[in-house]
Amino acid sequence: MSGDPRRALPKMDTVLAHPQITEQMRTWGRPLLTEMARRALEDARQAVLDGVPLPPLDDIAAAVTRTVELLTVGRVQEVINATGVVLHTNLGRAPLSEAAREAMLAAAGYSTVEFDLRTGGRGKRGSTANALLRELTGAAGGMAVNNAAAALFLALGAFARDREVIVSRGELVEIGGEFRIPAIMEAAGARLVEVGSTNRTHLCDYVDAINERTAMLMVVHPSNYRIEGFTAQPAVSDLVAVAREAGVPLLHDIGSGLLRGRMGDEPTLEESLKAGADLAVFSGDKLFGGPQAGIIVGDAILVQKLARHPIARAVRIDKVTLAALEATLLAHLSGRQQDLPVLRMLGIPLEELRGRADRLAHELGPQASVREGTGMVGGGSMPAERLPTIVVEIKPHAVTETAMVSRLRACDPPVIVRAERGRVIVDLRTVPPGQDAQVTTSLLKTMC
Repeated sequence: MSGDPRRALPKMDTVLAHPQITEQMRTWGRPLLTEMARRALEDARQAVLDGVPLPPLDDIAAAVTRTVELLTVGRVQEVINATGVVLHTNLGRAPLSEAAREAMLAAAGYSTVEFDLRTGGRGKRGSTANALLRELTGAAGGMAVNNAAAALFLALGAFARDREVIVSRGELVEIGGEFRIPAIMEAAGARLVEVGSTNRTHLCDYVDAINERTAMLMVVHPSNYRIEGFTAQPAVSDLVAVAREAGVPLLHDIGSGLLRGRMGDEPTLEESLKAGADLAVFSGDKLFGGPQAGIIVGDAILVQKLARHPIARAVRIDKVTLAALEATLLAHLSGRQQDLPVLRMLGIPLEELRGRADRLAHELGPQASVREGTGMVGGGSMPAERLPTIVVEIKPHAVTETAMVSRLRACDPPVIVRAERGRVIVDLRTVPPGQDAQVTTSLLKTMC
């Protein structure tokens, strides 16, 4: 075996001392790089056995670093959203306020998640958030779980298992990721009763479907699409009257969490509760502007039953999300809605956007120009609405728009933009003003 080429493979210490690997070791530590180096040496050893020439040390080191990069590239990390899509689902939807971020950081260590400082005894998770929800919404009961789908699942599992829930065919929506309302109902053990047609459902359709097996009437806002033309859907208040007559609750999934006011065709929580919905479910992020959570408000007795149900333990909110939700609720209650990035971005005046866009285009030079454009709310909210905006349009000379977009994703932090017809489009609506300089620097680097 004296002529065995495997004996020429470098030692582990030699591989780990390679500059490429020592550089990565500063970020990812010795144990991970050691394991990847062990695998790379084993692969090289097997390749030699198969008759492949012995790889040089540089190739082995490159294999190690490439494996680490592939392992870590998909991790959650900060990006700059310059797409103009405010609630960008792939980028985490609603960015959190400074107060919410600080609250999450404080809660990440030991915290009073289930500890009562007044008595020194055990506290109840979410009690403050529940009180703030009641104060903010005027509802008699309120609670939060880990997301809106979980809130719906909890309500259906608690009140409609092995019984029927009546829903309009036009509201059997897909929430996202092929997660559909009928599938949630089936998983919760509820039996779906479809009424009406895709575009027209009448009050009599609900009345005719009610029987002794009916557990609930459910109204779902179709957040991701709009049906136009020859349409009909009963008012929530009329459906509440039908539910009352039948002695069953009405559950209203309003989707985006818009509290009040007018924003496109989005239903508001205020309208839902005023109409008499027994339970209203909505997202803690989206237009509410907080962390991903599922919020349930309404009748106190029904909410108490939900809180005591076994499913509630499985879908309960974690401590850092709870802290962020409390901060968001306090922002709404104290009249500081403009501290919530989503609401601030949606309300930026076009004059302000134009001024920032002009400064950016001036820094970038003749390849950049400023024009009017349209953005999107995104995130399953206001599907047919477009936001008037001001964009910077870049026609790169030395690279293609695809190459430039790719280079921007490789920046630190990555900058996410749009590409349209040979142009790179930058919309500063979704960029905090403090990051304008970073965007400028990244664009200048990637244009050549």
